Amino acid sequence: MTGHHPHHGPRLGIVPPFLLARIAGSDGSLDRAPDAARRTLGIDEPFRSERGASSTPGLVRPAVRAELREPVTGSTDPGWPDRLIFDARGTEDLPGAQVRAEGEPETPDPAVTDAYDGLGETYALFWDAFERDSIDGSGMRLDASVHFGQHYDNAFWDGARMVFGDGDGEIFRGFTGSISIIGHELAHGVTERTANLVYQGQSGALNEHLSDVFGALVEQRVRRQRADQASWLIGEGIFRPQVKGEAIRSMRDPGTAYDDPVLGRDPQPAHMREYVETQDDNGGVHINSGIPNRAFVAVAEALGGHAWERAGRVWFETLAGERLTATATFAQFSAATVVVAGELFGGDSEEVAAVRAAWDLVGVAPGRVRDKMLRE
Repeated sequence: MTGHHPHHGPRLGIVPPFLLARIAGSDGSLDRAPDAARRTLGIDEPFRSERGASSTPGLVRPAVRAELREPVTGSTDPGWPDRLIFDARGTEDLPGAQVRAEGEPETPDPAVTDAYDGLGETYALFWDAFERDSIDGSGMRLDASVHFGQHYDNAFWDGARMVFGDGDGEIFRGFTGSISIIGHELAHGVTERTANLVYQGQSGALNEHLSDVFGALVEQRVRRQRADQASWLIGEGIFRPQVKGEAIRSMRDPGTAYDDPVLGRDPQPAHMREYVETQDDNGGVHINSGIPNRAFVAVAEALGGHAWERAGRVWFETLAGERLTATATFAQFSAATVVVAGELFGGDSEEVAAVRAAWDLVGVAPGRVRDKMLRE
């Protein structure tokens, strides 16, 4: 059944289009996964096309329409999430039927429970670590819809809510099962309402990178893991057991998340000398994000302790502090993180040294921070 898609903005999905294309074109060894992948690509394509249809290459930004700037303000006090979970019941009608509101008891549906808990844990990270009250900083209600579509192989943020598919059951499990995915997708909302990084090329890869950072931090905070204890995997456990892979991406070791006959090999580079120039995937936003991902892990591991306390704070303040232009490059972003680390911890601090060393590790030379990038 094809339903209505209230149009909010681009869908920023966790599964890159090139992975879905591999599954869609696979041979006869799979039963329903190729059809599911083709259907998923068909559902997602109009939203990807919209992001790519710009007469000025590199200036495709997620259009923040009026309704995006008027989020539903939550009814709870700062420090407490206001969550609302819906069930699409296998249709593509959004949001679906309301099944659980803030404070209501658990339902028998594990997808509803996982979505509700994941939204709460993501809210808690941003509030406790960074003093940000929900996605917009003003207590925006957190909505999610589960059981979207038939065997839908993705989870996405559409500017208004999180939407979860149940997966095809052959390659992918249900997408509510990974808290790093929930954190990743909600972080797209935070980026949208702060730097609003253009979803193309390096600024798009930074957009994906920041979502991976906060997705990983949500998971680590739930598990009470220090930086050196964490897996740094995004979407760990989302693959079915027969898939030769452990996650969609590895932040610590980009390019190693999967190596599978159907999916192919993880294409993420870990250094600028391997940067992938491509027209696909909005200029490689899900591919080249491996480079800043590796840099962040290097900062977090050099500083030790919980990654959200120092490394995460530098990255959050860089994103939210009005320092970035919407088309920021890796070099500009890295320069901004050095400046922010100095502001937070002092110019001669170990934090600044760790940030500089991490960007050097991945071959990104911090660019000159232009006056317009920094708030004086």
